[in-house]
Amino acid sequence: MRDRIVNNLREIEKEENIRILLAVESGSRAWGFASPDSDYDVRFIYIRQREDYLRLDTMDDVIELPVSDELDIVGWDLQKALRLLYKSNPTLFEWFSSPVVYLETPLAERFRKLMMNYFSVKRSLYHYISMAQGNYRGYLKGEMVRAKKYFYVLRPLLACYWLLEKRTPPPMLFRDLVEAELPACLKAEVDWLLDLKVKSPEVKEIAKITRLNDFLDAGIADVKARLDDMKETRVSGWEQLNEFFLSVVLG
Repeated sequence: MRDRIVNNLREIEKEENIRILLAVESGSRAWGFASPDSDYDVRFIYIRQREDYLRLDTMDDVIELPVSDELDIVGWDLQKALRLLYKSNPTLFEWFSSPVVYLETPLAERFRKLMMNYFSVKRSLYHYISMAQGNYRGYLKGEMVRAKKYFYVLRPLLACYWLLEKRTPPPMLFRDLVEAELPACLKAEVDWLLDLKVKSPEVKEIAKITRLNDFLDAGIADVKARLDDMKETRVSGWEQLNEFFLSVVLG
């Protein structure tokens, strides 16, 4: 599958006349809790030719290619990525810290060095707590729930506690978040869930786990209360982003 993904990415480069800066896995396979039938979520940052950025008719800044039921490929133009970095977009930080890398250029490392100048704890907290609350409300309120949905609430909630404690971007791997932020009294339940998730189909249903639900209820309320009192962290201006973009395109 890795060879297939890389071949697809190389074909995209030829067909779109672009250069891929970074291509990674972004979903459950990067988080460390893929099911046997989990699909592949490939995400990449790309650079167009210099002339494309000088056109009067602007070109799309997203390339989306649902290659098959098991493989989904989406890319962002470098301009879009830099504009999102200015807003401290958490998804961008995740892509650049993914443990599963398909393609990478030296420009990706330059981009990483620039990123922390634009990291905002508060904006990241808003992103992760909204994700946790939405998934919890949508999927874990019934008596029977899909086992995988616990991870789509636990991971962003634990990411919030990482942010509050360490004030750095949370790691992609779920296991790292569990070791750092999950109370020891809940690790048995989460280990059982993780084992079930990686061995069962995506649709596996289980009875809700009351102790985990109580933790999620309290945790979401706690983070929201602390977020309301938090001051916005400052980020840098446009100068470094413009300089980076021009150096890449003109260079």
